Amino acid sequence: MDREQEEMQFLGLFDIFKESYKIVFTWRKIFSQITLALILPLSFIFLAHIQISDLISADINRDEDQLDQTQAGSARNKKLNDLIFSELTYLMLFKFAYFTFFLIFSLLSTAAVVYTIACIYTARDVSFKKVMSVVPKVWKRLMVTFLCIFGAIFAYNIVAGFLFITWFILLSDTSVGVVSFLAFLVLYFVGVVYLGIIWQLASVVSVLEEACGVKAMIKSRQLIRGKIWIAAIINFTLNLSLFIIQAVFERLVVHGRSLNMVNRVSYGIICFLLLFKLFLFGLVIHTVIYFVCKSYHHENIDKSALSDHLEVYLGEYVPLKSKDVQLEQFEV
Repeated sequence: MDREQEEMQFLGLFDIFKESYKIVFTWRKIFSQITLALILPLSFIFLAHIQISDLISADINRDEDQLDQTQAGSARNKKLNDLIFSELTYLMLFKFAYFTFFLIFSLLSTAAVVYTIACIYTARDVSFKKVMSVVPKVWKRLMVTFLCIFGAIFAYNIVAGFLFITWFILLSDTSVGVVSFLAFLVLYFVGVVYLGIIWQLASVVSVLEEACGVKAMIKSRQLIRGKIWIAAIINFTLNLSLFIIQAVFERLVVHGRSLNMVNRVSYGIICFLLLFKLFLFGLVIHTVIYFVCKSYHHENIDKSALSDHLEVYLGEYVPLKSKDVQLEQFEV
């Protein structure tokens, strides 16, 4: 990142993508090491979860079809009921294990990429060994932020569910029912996108500033003002790309039984390669957006202070404090 911070605010949508690509390409060695250690396992876990879940679900559906054809109370009926219960238990345990490992690698990848870009921004020497020594300690702060945003999303869905029930009782049979339902859906998805943007930016804040959890969410909400449309478009683009990769993988690999094994494996490898590139660039892009938002709000980060604190990791990671990150108003 050879741009001065006051120039970052002028980066547009395509400039952010271009800057992110430039960062990855220029520092491809360190990002390749991070990818091999963290992002490749993350991508493999994501795709393996889709494949294994489909296999278990197929077994459950087949046993349920057989159950419908057996007499209630018979020995075979009881055996199938026990088998389905066991398969459902395995599926739930597998889902829990998947979510746990995916979350761990996701947070570790975020910590590694954000920390690396901060070192690049301050022109400090950065090595894979240094990154991996800091990442486990930064990960704890990211977990706190994740739990807070998860609670916010959970509460948001509870409120949305309550409003939907109210709509169903009061307006579903009225002339304005369809219009009000469509308006409700639009507002609901706008809220989901907004929370997703806050989550991504709050993760970067948790690594580079003293704030984590609710404070990081509040800080990210302040930073995103004025750049919400760019962030929303980028967030939509990344999620759409993820959806397309997942849909292609499910159609051609998971359900592509009409294809020969060589083709299915080939498509699986292509999806895997696209997925880990998407995860890497997504993390870099969100970090670049952080610096763009800081510049837009004229919050100047003192590079020397940031550099000093990025180096303080020998005993325990010390997050940036307000006295170290100079939030001074600079004139453009």
